[in-house]
Amino acid sequence: MAESSPVRFGILGCANIARKVSRAIALTPNATISAVGSRSIEKATAYAKENGYPSTTKIYGSYEAVLDDPEVDAVYVPLPTSLHVKWAVLAAQKKKHVLLEKPVALNVKELDVILEECESNGVQYMDATMWMHHPRTAKMKEFLSDSQRFGQLKSVHSTFAYLGDTEFLENNIRVKSDLDALGALGDAGWYSIRAILWTTDYELPKTVTALRDPEFNEAGVILSCGASLSWKDGRVATFYCSFLANMAMDIVASGSKGNLRVHDFVIPFKENVAPFYTVENSWFGELAKSIHPAPSEQQVNTDLPQEALMVAEFSNLVGSIKGEGSKPEKKWPTISRKTQLVVDAVKASIEKGFEPVEIIY
Repeated sequence: MAESSPVRFGILGCANIARKVSRAIALTPNATISAVGSRSIEKATAYAKENGYPSTTKIYGSYEAVLDDPEVDAVYVPLPTSLHVKWAVLAAQKKKHVLLEKPVALNVKELDVILEECESNGVQYMDATMWMHHPRTAKMKEFLSDSQRFGQLKSVHSTFAYLGDTEFLENNIRVKSDLDALGALGDAGWYSIRAILWTTDYELPKTVTALRDPEFNEAGVILSCGASLSWKDGRVATFYCSFLANMAMDIVASGSKGNLRVHDFVIPFKENVAPFYTVENSWFGELAKSIHPAPSEQQVNTDLPQEALMVAEFSNLVGSIKGEGSKPEKKWPTISRKTQLVVDAVKASIEKGFEPVEIIY
């Protein structure tokens, strides 16, 4: 395959999130949809039509058929979490590069099976955490890395919550113990944990302690929870995730010299421009009637939405492997595994009566 040839994607399943990623693939010059598979060929046919797939897209009545297609270079896997280990492993064994929806696995043991197969078969792995690819993320990181403006990181708090309606709380795969047993922790907590690790340059905390009184449904799936994380040098972080609160997507990072705030980190309020807020050297005004300076808003524009930038980055890596014999980029499996380790630790802490759980990498 020439370097300029677009990466040919196969889509496994007809999940709602796949609609967004399908649009992203269509917007990305170096990617195209080559095949879609569902357990029902009628469903796959209707899905391809509804989502404006290219007329050349092959429609299959099974996931296996997509993996067996020699004209598929990479697969996007938006299946329920409990199915990830089976289908991501099979994809890697068939030499397909793997873009895996989050949460990537039910636990790190499962994820390690996926990552080992990807590595031994020389295929690129990436999780579909879209906000990592927004240009705002790099701009915010510049501020966090500035020792004069932000200083040393002291604390981070992140929230990702949204309010599930009755239909969601009864029927969505995210609340089913046999499909997505991690519930809100896997679906929303994943993002906040990733945000916290992103601020620490992916240095794992020493301990993770779940906050008391998480909320569960009747099947025992987490509907809301939180945790505190601590590092050996005094840095601390907390997060809260929920299916039972009004939508919030916040990161607040406090440094010795400055603060960073962002209120839409998972999905920007607007697709083409995304704000964040910074402030430095804050202090009380006269008689403590005010504080100054006021935070300044930074606006970051993007021509392509973050999900298309994710597809483009993944496709660049795949293109380099196929066209130039490059090795898969190890950054993405590494940060995926670290995120999963913290997810596992939160779950373990809840199960151990909110005891601190030490992270062993």
